[in-house]
Amino acid sequence: MAIQIGQPAPDFTLRDTEKNKLTLSEQKGKNVVLLFFPLAFTSTCTKELCMTRDNLATYNGLNAVVYGISVDSLFSLEKFKAEQSLNFTLLSDFNKTASRAYDTIYDHWYNDMDGVSKRSAFVIDKEGIVRYTEVLENASDIPNFDAIQLCLKEINH
Repeated sequence: MAIQIGQPAPDFTLRDTEKNKLTLSEQKGKNVVLLFFPLAFTSTCTKELCMTRDNLATYNGLNAVVYGISVDSLFSLEKFKAEQSLNFTLLSDFNKTASRAYDTIYDHWYNDMDGVSKRSAFVIDKEGIVRYTEVLENASDIPNFDAIQLCLKEINH
């Protein structure tokens, strides 16, 4: 079932590229941007995450922490993060628990690679409530970062 604005954000615990566990519910008190993406090292994913890297100061200024999430292994994500000099946390959803909880997973995708995350964005406020959702069916589309930043500005006031 699609995530709705105004509902509590589904909780999850995933590992980051340093192998540390991160639990979403423990991020209460912070605005959170979740960026699900299909696969590391692909052209659109690289473009999206590098755009995020280059604008991280904007998100910091809006009191938001950004997490990139894919079904890649934490080892692949570690290499991807290093190669692209990404300055925010990448989380491995290798077991697809978060992608399923957020209803952002392809049953069937490119070249029979089933079960990868759809490119999508969610903004979660300091109380753990979903304030913005965008799930893209076309993997070559990029989330509307202007709308994400506008949402963050609104929930900060």
